[in-house]
Amino acid sequence: MIKNQHIKAIFLMILCTIFASIGQLLWKQGLINIDVSHWLTFFNLPFILGFVSYGVGILFMLLAFKNGELSVIYPIIATSYVWVSLGSLFIFGDLMNTWKWVGVITIVFSVALLGMSGSKKHNSGNQKVIVDG
Repeated sequence: MIKNQHIKAIFLMILCTIFASIGQLLWKQGLINIDVSHWLTFFNLPFILGFVSYGVGILFMLLAFKNGELSVIYPIIATSYVWVSLGSLFIFGDLMNTWKWVGVITIVFSVALLGMSGSKKHNSGNQKVIVDG
């Protein structure tokens, strides 16, 4: 059984990946408006909001690290590829071929598998040690 603390950490890491992915999509949108010969174009709203969103994602990641088991929550970062793929499909019209969908499904399945296998901690505090002597 997973403790509430672990569920909270998993939820925080999912939020991390969503905010980091939104940040990356905003960076992509902001880069469209940037002209390297005019440095003021770097201060466009999507580009700046991308940094803010990514920063919020990092804060969620740090909170998740504090509350959860690293081997369970860290693989969730791989779902960022899923969020960016879906976001780029709907926002930029990027194409998703069969191999990309297979990759997305593989990532989701793998993260779920790692999460289920890593959440079973050994309870070493309840074991008795018997010393012959």
